[in-house]
Amino acid sequence: MNASYDILIIGGGIQGAGCAQAAAAEGYSVVVLDKFERPGLGTSCKSSKLIHGGLRYLETAQIKLVYECLRERKLLLKNAPHLVKLKPFHIPVYKNSIRKPWLIWLGLAIYFLLSGKGFKIIPKGQWGALDGLNTEGLLAVFQYFDGQTDDQRLTESVMQSAQQLGARFISNAELISAECRPGLCDAVYQQGDEQKSLAAKVIINAAGPWVNLVLQKITPKPPLADMDLVLGTHIIIPGSLQQGMYYMEAPQDQRAVFVLSWHEGIMIGTTETAFNASPDQVAPPESDIEYLIDVYNRYFQHSISRSDVKRAFAGLRVLPTGGDAFSRSRDIVIHNDAVNPQVFTVYGGKLTAYRATGEQVINRVKRQLPERQRQRQVDIKSLRLP
Repeated sequence: MNASYDILIIGGGIQGAGCAQAAAAEGYSVVVLDKFERPGLGTSCKSSKLIHGGLRYLETAQIKLVYECLRERKLLLKNAPHLVKLKPFHIPVYKNSIRKPWLIWLGLAIYFLLSGKGFKIIPKGQWGALDGLNTEGLLAVFQYFDGQTDDQRLTESVMQSAQQLGARFISNAELISAECRPGLCDAVYQQGDEQKSLAAKVIINAAGPWVNLVLQKITPKPPLADMDLVLGTHIIIPGSLQQGMYYMEAPQDQRAVFVLSWHEGIMIGTTETAFNASPDQVAPPESDIEYLIDVYNRYFQHSISRSDVKRAFAGLRVLPTGGDAFSRSRDIVIHNDAVNPQVFTVYGGKLTAYRATGEQVINRVKRQLPERQRQRQVDIKSLRLP
């Protein structure tokens, strides 16, 4: 007889892990299928490693998202101090910058009101100590604080927390098919050379860039939401930053690019490039690598070349269709349709807000599950991560 669960989650990235934690904390029986060996290896490990409110989202008036992420940042600093650290970030503003000093000051003031963390203007006499920052045409340098994490370790920690609450994680497992009828979905998955099966009352599709490919394996097939895949590339060069992180305005297109300390050097990213191939074929394009090299060379006195790039990696964002990637909403979309009401698909989502996303998804999923007495309920807002 097949194992049966309340909830089957497809995808063990940060959003799938967050959903598993939220579901298990409510007392539901939950199983996660992930095609990779460990949680977060698909796309969650390819982020900018930031736990932040998203200062740049204030430009597009996504104030609710910024507030939510800053609230979640505060919780993570408390619940995972071994994984999330506050770091100083610097924003240099030049004569030819599109965003003028008054606008940066206003954005940081709003950020302060939402987060409670202050900011300051670095005196001109201290500019020379800012890691070789180019001071020609420099008008002002602002300093504020945001969080940094190891995204893959964070994802593993959240999944471990879910497992401690009773969730089951099955790695190297790819969904083959799922057939739903009222009250139950029968799923078949491939693990190594063997096909296995299980049953669940509800399916949460949290497969990141693979979400629409997963939906095509489910019967009845839910309609696909309009989405675009946007590729983000990072590069790592030798060196270290002594004064903190840097938030730059790319001269090519005025996008936000970060220059950050990372384990093996300095990380620069990210790009936003339309992607139309299979999510299994992600690789950093040479044009993206050159773009990031050009950004770095614009802002730092020590120029780098292609030979200085020790490593490059790329991941995919899921964004709603339409408009340029930089200005599109970063809010999650929970897609659920009458064609197959037992299937919930999570489009998008932020690394920082995974807990809030999981809570929101499970609150929706509850409507499809029978009421029963919960023997254990845990408040994940105060739950320390392992």
